[in-house]
Amino acid sequence: MTRVEFMGRLRRGLAGLPPAAQEEILADYDTHFADGAAEGRSEAEVAAALGDPGRLARELRLEAGLKRWEEARNPSSAAGAVMALVGLGAIDILILLPLLTGVVSAIAGLYVAVIAVFISGGGILVAGPFFDPPGGPLFPVLLGLGLMGASVTGAALLTIITIWLVNGLVWFGRLHYRLIKPAIQPEPDYSERGLS
Repeated sequence: MTRVEFMGRLRRGLAGLPPAAQEEILADYDTHFADGAAEGRSEAEVAAALGDPGRLARELRLEAGLKRWEEARNPSSAAGAVMALVGLGAIDILILLPLLTGVVSAIAGLYVAVIAVFISGGGILVAGPFFDPPGGPLFPVLLGLGLMGASVTGAALLTIITIWLVNGLVWFGRLHYRLIKPAIQPEPDYSERGLS
């Protein structure tokens, strides 16, 4: 594979990352080719040593997604980290995607239920005293406040569980990246250069 082919595939694989990050990554890999040429290596040798540019782009996108999640813990960065992780490997997708889909669906359903309980608690709080409830007008006020408080507590617990889930996925992604990184970037052989 030539330098132009490698860089083109890497550029296409990095689509979606911020332009500054793309240019920084591309400049770094262009430097690998320049250093290889200075050492007398062919473009094909350098490209083979760097590995598959598509896989490399997926790993770089995962790393960028993980950094974004660590910098700003919000739903957008969580979704980016999860999608980068899912895009990393087909085998992982076959295992992770069904589990992740079920867990995310359950959490989304629970969030909807918590919102519904909060709204119904607000309705009971506001309208309840006007319907002459058993126990007097104070009963629906307290019931409504109780339902709203319980839903806020439930939402807080769901948020903590969601953060744990995303952190677990980030941990898995980093572990996966650490396991495959030696295959992508082999350790330099200092014995050839006379260094120890």
